[in-house]
Amino acid sequence: MEQTKKRWDLKDTLVVLRLLVGWHFLYEGVIKLYNPDWTSFGYLASAQGPFESFFLWMSSESMIGIADWGNKIALIFVGLTLLLGVFERVGALVAIGLLALYYLAHPAFPWVTQLNVEGSYWFVNKNLIELVACILLFQMPTADRFGLKRLFNTKKEITKTELS
Repeated sequence: MEQTKKRWDLKDTLVVLRLLVGWHFLYEGVIKLYNPDWTSFGYLASAQGPFESFFLWMSSESMIGIADWGNKIALIFVGLTLLLGVFERVGALVAIGLLALYYLAHPAFPWVTQLNVEGSYWFVNKNLIELVACILLFQMPTADRFGLKRLFNTKKEITKTELS
């Protein structure tokens, strides 16, 4: 009987992508949770582009607490779902929503002055790239390959060696 060597495939790469994105979200959420001085006020109040008024409303005194806690909870939720491989499609959808908001608050449009950003962008920035990665994670879930879903899966998968 000959053994077949398992090759690294697309699902394995997607597992790594899911873990990296999950770690990024979880870390960002935990850092914000444990920093009593953190607030999204500066980011929201300096928003630009076509949705500026919406983000200014979110930075208002009556909404900033909700925006801050919503951001922390959503970041931690996304991080845990993607890292643990449970409810990963829901986590990916929440991530897509958050990243869309981050992008729209400071869009990388050439006609918009770039404030509060780390680099110089032209339409595409890191938020948009991570958003597309999360769309891919939503379309191709990998918890059956690596995650709690696989651990608690009651259906046993039959491998080629078990058939022979």
